[in-house]
Amino acid sequence: MADPPTETVSDPNEEIMRATYRALREHGYAELTIQRIADEYGKSTAAIHYHYDTKEDLLAALLDYILDRFKDTVHEVETTDPEQRLELLLDKLLVEPKDHQDLLVAILEMRSQAPYKERFSDRFRQNDEYVRYLLSTVIDQGIQSGIFNDVDTEHVARALMTIIDGARTRAVVLDEDRALITARQTADEYVTNILLRKE
Repeated sequence: MADPPTETVSDPNEEIMRATYRALREHGYAELTIQRIADEYGKSTAAIHYHYDTKEDLLAALLDYILDRFKDTVHEVETTDPEQRLELLLDKLLVEPKDHQDLLVAILEMRSQAPYKERFSDRFRQNDEYVRYLLSTVIDQGIQSGIFNDVDTEHVARALMTIIDGARTRAVVLDEDRALITARQTADEYVTNILLRKE
């Protein structure tokens, strides 16, 4: 995910989301406090509690914010060519995150809370379903246009998601610099061997 824009905004919720994003990247989930978010926000903790009762409420809203921003970046992909669109989607999922290692760490920490916090779990599930929908849609388009082989779309989308999720986890847990690069190459190999029609 790209950094939130730096221009001044007048919407308090937008400002709080940006402050929370910055604080989460800097401190991680375990060390994140309303006070640290308030410090980034430049106002008191009471100003944050006016909008969000608890830290969990705020972080659930942040997950919505991150997902909405991801959707916005995907919508910027203007090509309708299925092969190019799939390539760009995989770049968004596996190339761009390497510039945001601290955010990947924080998101993985939040994901680890999902079994215990239903609102986190719901949002991660929605995110996963949305990404699989994007992948499935472009694969279906490629099949219909004769670019891709007639495959089980859902299975291929889930396989690509497994590559993506595995790489992000390795990049964080093992601090493996090449994990995302390797996964991007692996995704290309998978697409070439499974999806692309042979001449």
